[in-house]
Amino acid sequence: MSKDDEQILVVRADILFGPPAGGGKWQGLKTDNLDYYVDLIKKNVEFKRRGDMENDESFQQIIPYILFSFEHKFFAYKYLAGAGEQRLVNNNYQLGVGGHINKEDLPAQACVGESINVLETGMMREWEEEVDFKGNIISKKLVGIINDESTSVEKVHLGLVYHFIGDSTDIKIKETEKMEGVMIDLKDLSSDKISHSPWMKIVYEEYLSKL
Repeated sequence: MSKDDEQILVVRADILFGPPAGGGKWQGLKTDNLDYYVDLIKKNVEFKRRGDMENDESFQQIIPYILFSFEHKFFAYKYLAGAGEQRLVNNNYQLGVGGHINKEDLPAQACVGESINVLETGMMREWEEEVDFKGNIISKKLVGIINDESTSVEKVHLGLVYHFIGDSTDIKIKETEKMEGVMIDLKDLSSDKISHSPWMKIVYEEYLSKL
């Protein structure tokens, strides 16, 4: 199956940004009223063909975006030259691990209206596909929700930013032919060392730089 044919989790934009919350759209990392929005997403899950959603601003594609740390170090990765994703190759690091939630993340006997755990299931599937972590995750916390209106791509995605805290630095990227991963001390992270992608910039400026 091509990526365009995947059935991905989306929520109608008018539901997410309309009443009764009354807040409308925001720019950047929202850190208040998070439980309300997670509950809203869970109650209004739909699955649509990915290719049809890429330019459809009437829906938001929900993306878990995981930060991992052990003590004062954060997991970061960058794409290698010759990896195929040439547009992503540079010397800057990404910190977010995650991706789309798929219809296959629903429990076998569940219908969409019963998809209470699909956010957690999809998030953990993405985590396990991307990294090999030998320790224990001792804390998972939703720290914010990204909405970014700066580009047409970002306009149709909503990021659920989670901070995972582990008890070990024994974490590796799985796709070693495409990427390399390292643990970086928070004090050594700076805006010139991280990816210039809109979401990474928001996460650094509005969360990491304040820790």
